[in-house]
Amino acid sequence: MTFVQPESRVRRWRIPLWRARRGVLTDRAIRRAHSSGELRVDPFDAAFVRPAALSLRLGHEAFGLQSRGTVDIADRTTYPELVPKELDGKGRLVVEPGEVVLAPTLEKIGLSENLVGLVDGTSDYARLGISVVLCGQVSPGFGRGGLAVITLEIVNHLRHPVLLYPETRICNLMLFASTGSEQSYDVMPHNYSSDHAVAASRLADHVRSF
Repeated sequence: MTFVQPESRVRRWRIPLWRARRGVLTDRAIRRAHSSGELRVDPFDAAFVRPAALSLRLGHEAFGLQSRGTVDIADRTTYPELVPKELDGKGRLVVEPGEVVLAPTLEKIGLSENLVGLVDGTSDYARLGISVVLCGQVSPGFGRGGLAVITLEIVNHLRHPVLLYPETRICNLMLFASTGSEQSYDVMPHNYSSDHAVAASRLADHVRSF
């Protein structure tokens, strides 16, 4: 007697293991996603693949937020100015007490519509009173066209300056396999999916003033 395998089982067997098991990608699945092109990272260093995340490094640029008065989220002319921050004589980024600094990751990222990312700071930085990320979601399709940096919102909660070093690990990107989004983030209006450098907030494009 000939046994015919059910069609559903055949299809499930053909689906890549990391996608069939929806949830967080572990180290092996991250490497597979990178090899298949579902995850693109430039530059990619396999040494930064962690048990359940990919570590990202601090880029070389940084901008302080300098406000001039009340910020009306519907009026971009009231938004804080992005003031470039120069590195000190030893190539370090100085973050003053209470300062909010926008800085890009060294790596540029591209996600397929089947992946979702979550950026988070590390325990090492948190234990020094340094927040690295205020908004951590990385939507399906982010950077899919030409890759994009992830902008970090760094805050110093101490009473004294902290010194950060470009090209050192600063955050982790957790990746989740999904069923695939119907609308990819990179085709949504006013997105940050093609940013190769820090960009100012585009919130005013979404807010109707009254």
